[in-house]
Amino acid sequence: MKKIRIAVIGLCLTLFVSTPLFIHAAERSLWRGLSGNDVTTLQNLLIAKGYLASGKNTGYFGSMTENALKKFQCDKKIVCETNVAGYGIYGPKTRVALQGTTASASVDTPNRSFEISGWIPYWRSATGTTDVLTHLSQLTSVMPFAYSVKSDGTLADTARLTEEPWTSFIAEAKKNKVRVVPTVMWGNGETIHRILSNATTRIALEDEIANLVKENGFDGIDIDFEAKKHETVNYFSTFLKGLYQRMGNKWVYCTVEARMPLYDRYLPGQTIPPDAMDYANDYKEMNKYCDRIEIMAYDQGTVNVRLNKARLAPYAPVADPGWVENVVTLAMKSIAKNKIIIGVPTYGYEYTVTPLPGSGYQYKVLWPFNLRYATDIAAKLGITPTRTSADEIGFTYDARLLEPAPVGTDSTLTQQTIVSTSVAENSGSDVMTGRPFNFLSWSDAKAIANKVEIAHRLGVRGIAVFKFDGGEDPGMWAVLK
Repeated sequence: MKKIRIAVIGLCLTLFVSTPLFIHAAERSLWRGLSGNDVTTLQNLLIAKGYLASGKNTGYFGSMTENALKKFQCDKKIVCETNVAGYGIYGPKTRVALQGTTASASVDTPNRSFEISGWIPYWRSATGTTDVLTHLSQLTSVMPFAYSVKSDGTLADTARLTEEPWTSFIAEAKKNKVRVVPTVMWGNGETIHRILSNATTRIALEDEIANLVKENGFDGIDIDFEAKKHETVNYFSTFLKGLYQRMGNKWVYCTVEARMPLYDRYLPGQTIPPDAMDYANDYKEMNKYCDRIEIMAYDQGTVNVRLNKARLAPYAPVADPGWVENVVTLAMKSIAKNKIIIGVPTYGYEYTVTPLPGSGYQYKVLWPFNLRYATDIAAKLGITPTRTSADEIGFTYDARLLEPAPVGTDSTLTQQTIVSTSVAENSGSDVMTGRPFNFLSWSDAKAIANKVEIAHRLGVRGIAVFKFDGGEDPGMWAVLK
């Protein structure tokens, strides 16, 4: 009897001692250098929230986990200062904040905090910053079009962010807890390849960008390298990896061209060329090294052959909702949707459209424009704009009645003129004429609302507006939510 009592007491002591130790082990604070299942759990939570790249749930708390945790702490205003206790450490307060809004750890679990961001062009900095100032409470980030890359691979300060109106604007954005993430623009494919394929110049650019962000107190950087060649794809991924490692707790945004499914690019029966999927961007690698991936879901024009045949002419949209959804759905196969940002346009294009024998139309794009350019023409000619077959707003007119605005006026979005010609087949026509005519189509508040709805329905991170410059439909702000 005595032996049994001793055994029972021993068992009780074992349970009493082991249970608290188990709880303590599960709730220990975590920091760089530790490993274990609880580190894996932390990493899964960070992945689900979009702060850590998928596949990085290794169970080891290294620099990437530390940087991801710091970004979360800064974003949630827990702690965001080097040498302050708790920064980069997964302690009780950070644990409550991270676990409290995440029921399960899955890469595709959408974050409930929908992000609204947008670009401000340097060529309209005064009206752009004025436009955004009164709406900062609606935004998560602003991306000033700020820097470009010179032929030698070094940065050019195009926007002069250290001068007005930028300095006052950036101060106000920070006061409102809006991230300031300047864009680095680069659109010369040959030069991009030359610089990024050389380890010395590539690393120098990584260092320069990371130092620029830290020295100026920016929240991150937005990489917008367009027109890259396919042979640059791996070098670009290496560049992003190096930059990501250098950025610490700063954000890395990546702006990338839209990629269409093959069935939108080729009609049934058409021969698909062997290089049809030789892309210039590796979406899977970008998913590892970009905190946000902003898909430029605009400038569609006549590229979607399937929708061209399905829609009524004239049809050369900035962004048909059907096209946008297909582009984003394809991206979601390689990119965690809680990193995906849908680019939303606020402008339009004017075309000369020439009916061809049969059902074809020739579209010659003249230039991009802002809202007022189109409404002024409509008012002069007594035309009421209507919804197009892409659910944008637009109208047609006889070019002989009104001379279009010359290049260099407010009709131009940028300092460049876009002139290209393409042919598309359509299912029919809303315009009964055999003569050439001018066609204007633009993204109004209703078209913007369509893209916001798609982003919510697909469960992606949010949307980014191109562009904030004071020239968009003023009704836009009411649908950005």
